[in-house]
Amino acid sequence: MTDLKADDFWAPEFIYEHRDDGSILMRQKCDLTGYLPTLADYLDKWADATPDQTWIARRSTDGDWVRISYAQARAKAKSIGAALLALGLGPDRPLLILSENSLEHALLGAACFYTGIPYAPLSPAYSLVSKDHLKLKDVAETLNPGAVYGDDGSIFGPAFASIAAEGRIVICKQAQSPGAMSFDDLLTGDPAKADEARARITGETVVKYLFTSGSTGSPKAVINTNSMICAMQAMVRDCYRFLEKQPPVVLDWAPWNHTAAGNKVSYLVLTNGGTYYIDDGRPVPGKFDETLRNLRDISCTWYFNVPVGWDMLVEALEADPELAATFFQSLGMMFYAGAGMAQHTWDALRRLSRQTTGREVLLATGLGATETAPFALACTEVQEKAGNVGVPSRGLQMKLVPTSGKMEVRLKGPTVTPGYFGDPAKTAEAFDEEGYYRMGDALRPADPDDFSKGFYFDGRVAENFKLNTGTWVAVGAVRSALVDAMGGLVRDAVIVGENERDLGALLLLSDKAKAMADNDRAQALTKALAAAGQSATGSASRVCRAAVLSQEPSFEKGEITEKGSLNQRAMRAHHADLIDDLYQSRGEAIVLGGRVR
Repeated sequence: MTDLKADDFWAPEFIYEHRDDGSILMRQKCDLTGYLPTLADYLDKWADATPDQTWIARRSTDGDWVRISYAQARAKAKSIGAALLALGLGPDRPLLILSENSLEHALLGAACFYTGIPYAPLSPAYSLVSKDHLKLKDVAETLNPGAVYGDDGSIFGPAFASIAAEGRIVICKQAQSPGAMSFDDLLTGDPAKADEARARITGETVVKYLFTSGSTGSPKAVINTNSMICAMQAMVRDCYRFLEKQPPVVLDWAPWNHTAAGNKVSYLVLTNGGTYYIDDGRPVPGKFDETLRNLRDISCTWYFNVPVGWDMLVEALEADPELAATFFQSLGMMFYAGAGMAQHTWDALRRLSRQTTGREVLLATGLGATETAPFALACTEVQEKAGNVGVPSRGLQMKLVPTSGKMEVRLKGPTVTPGYFGDPAKTAEAFDEEGYYRMGDALRPADPDDFSKGFYFDGRVAENFKLNTGTWVAVGAVRSALVDAMGGLVRDAVIVGENERDLGALLLLSDKAKAMADNDRAQALTKALAAAGQSATGSASRVCRAAVLSQEPSFEKGEITEKGSLNQRAMRAHHADLIDDLYQSRGEAIVLGGRVR
């Protein structure tokens, strides 16, 4: 079926335990071994072995790539780390980074992990989208940072002011705020002081705090230690064994404040001596051309994107065979996350890989969390359809627990966080009585008789609800199927109907739908909703009514997470009146079997 090489990926074997309460435990037979204890060890390893190899690069304003080698990275990390230590930063006074991915951001992170200073990269939305900076203030109160960094002081000035405190230092690259120090001043630190601090680092030393979205309250600071991250990267190497055949090359736009890019992808490059190209493009109109420009320059061995990014890339690859040839030339795998991939995009990518190279390039996804560093489950078998998140990685123990009519997944192992900084109550809630981390996700097996065939995401347990018939609704699966079936008319949906007789949806319209005349749009939505209902299998998956959301979801209200996904629970709570109108057939609504009003 494919010519993927057997030694490019793992071939795991599993041990199972079936318990009387219906729980099932699953783990790989082999133990996890073969990794260094700290990220500083990996930076030293590659700075010594391949000093001139590019570690990280970013295009300058003149279009050329500005590159930092492993040797340069270590030297700069020592100087910056020593300067931060001299400013009073350390385990109890971390560094807060407010701005997006940049060479300066990367060097600050390296300086911190090399000298034992925890740091916290935050979503820029906390500083630039929020008007009241409430979440940013919560973060600062939790961590009590010794210093705060933002690339451009003129942009981040209001955010700096919102968390100003005695002794808290502001650092900028340009357009400095009053009283701020320059990033370049950090390059004068004494490397010998960094070496002294480096000698004290262990696997238990905290590398960073990554904040959850805070969609149901204040953001939680997930503790990420050296041993967590290094063990996670050992799992990645065990799974994707082609990474050890040649240094990985990555082009990535995803934000480092999120665990997928900030931990998995960026440290995948660092721990394997590869090269990370910062992509200043984005999978949105007006910015995707920059991504395509970069992909014409860089042949990646690993490529990650969210499904909408893959949708846009497929169009470009089909229109430009030369781009396709460069894109697939060295590619070991394609990875997507953040949402479900449409089947037509899945089919097109597989076809293009075979058409361009004559070989099958693995297209896959996985499942993880900020609390698992994040790599946890992965799929390496070629699939005919999207969605299989795979099996647990080597070193992890997975427990599937019957919950609310689903199988909730819980995990234990060396990559699981010790907890949330400064919040023992939330930490206790996150783990069960056996020490398993409660993911909050439900899984269903691809083959109920053979769990080694992988699993499909079956929704968030906390998002799910019951109809008045007592039937559980898997909200994530329903939302994904509905959006996919609406033919590009909607970009997202909130699934509603708790304690009602049937399901409804609140729709966020796409630009395509917004451009249509009112009557044409209403007819198109009704037709698409009816077609989606015909493919549904029962009341828990058939959406029978819908209303259009007139307002964009609010980040400040917790209606969207920093990953851009809708918080279903918050949206339902904040639109209770609209949901009531929908079920009372008041206002503008689409009701199947009724009429458009």
